[in-house]
Amino acid sequence: MITTIIAQQMFDGKNIIKNQAISFDEQKVLAFDSVKGAKEIKVPGLLTAGFIDVQVNGGGGYLFNHDPNLMALNAMVLAHSRFGSTGLLPTLITSGIETITSAANVIASAIKQQVAGIVGVHFEGPHISVPNKGIHSSEYIRPLTESEMDIYCRDDLGVKIVTLAPENVTAAQIKRLTEHKVKVCLGHSNASFAVTQAALAAGAVGFTHLFNAMSALTSREPNMVGAALLDEHSWCGLILDGHHVHPATAKLATRAKKIGKMMLVTDSMSTIGSSQETLEFDGHKIQLANGKLTSQTGQLAGSALDMITAVNNARRMLDVSLEEALRMASQYPADFLGLNTSTPQLAINANADFTLLNTTNNSDLHVSQTWIGGKQIY
Repeated sequence: MITTIIAQQMFDGKNIIKNQAISFDEQKVLAFDSVKGAKEIKVPGLLTAGFIDVQVNGGGGYLFNHDPNLMALNAMVLAHSRFGSTGLLPTLITSGIETITSAANVIASAIKQQVAGIVGVHFEGPHISVPNKGIHSSEYIRPLTESEMDIYCRDDLGVKIVTLAPENVTAAQIKRLTEHKVKVCLGHSNASFAVTQAALAAGAVGFTHLFNAMSALTSREPNMVGAALLDEHSWCGLILDGHHVHPATAKLATRAKKIGKMMLVTDSMSTIGSSQETLEFDGHKIQLANGKLTSQTGQLAGSALDMITAVNNARRMLDVSLEEALRMASQYPADFLGLNTSTPQLAINANADFTLLNTTNNSDLHVSQTWIGGKQIY
């Protein structure tokens, strides 16, 4: 079935266009015009490409670490679609080999079955630094062995990200991962500037939640944060909830980083799209209060951030335009993942993944409808 939406406004990735028609089937965008025989819908608000979140620990009451199954993946997609996300990389926090294997197997199944919204998988750890582990369990932190390498190098997992600490992984291992189409991100690390640069030279292409759980920029040692901001070729994920990074620090970093290389991520836990206010993870009792998730020790424990809130925060905290905030949630993650030929641009033959935004009384945007693969799921 072909559907034509006539949007009050549409953002195509470059410009906001008024009263624009877009026609699509159950997979792709077909035309920027009405198509004969199509079901025609007029909608108020701003239609834009769906958001892509490269770091999603959970949603809808499910945590991927605890529930590496298709039911959990579907619940996560549905939960995040309420906030404009149409593409997720379910993220597995530092775990034992059995959990990593289970997670990989269910992702492979989701990719094979073309489960809506599942783009690939993000393995955050276990090859990280103990001093900067955050809430990751030191019990599972370990060197990268052939057992894990075999999993990461599988070709049935969609887009693959591995976050690691370069001081604990060799340059040869990073190169091998990249040769098997793994996006190597650096994070949960105490690495020096020189070690970080060596990892970038070996093929690392990103930094996981910039500033958080990584060696800080100082006057005499740029460390990982300095290397991340200076490098023109890598991408940085930014948790813009006002808790993980001070707004002024985030603003400064965005101005320093090359345009197109700073992307919004949520690092969200199971509370998103659910009534859940407490959860347990690896012995940590985690409490949601005032939009912030913390363990009993006071540590940040993932986030309660959703993508549309991140977009609103980008406009407010970073002082960027609406168009740039939307690109930070859609185009830039797609560029990072190598998906820019299919999504999230609103273009002919692009995936029919988009979201409809409307404005609240305080000028913030909220999501009113979301389509994935041409099907309205919210």
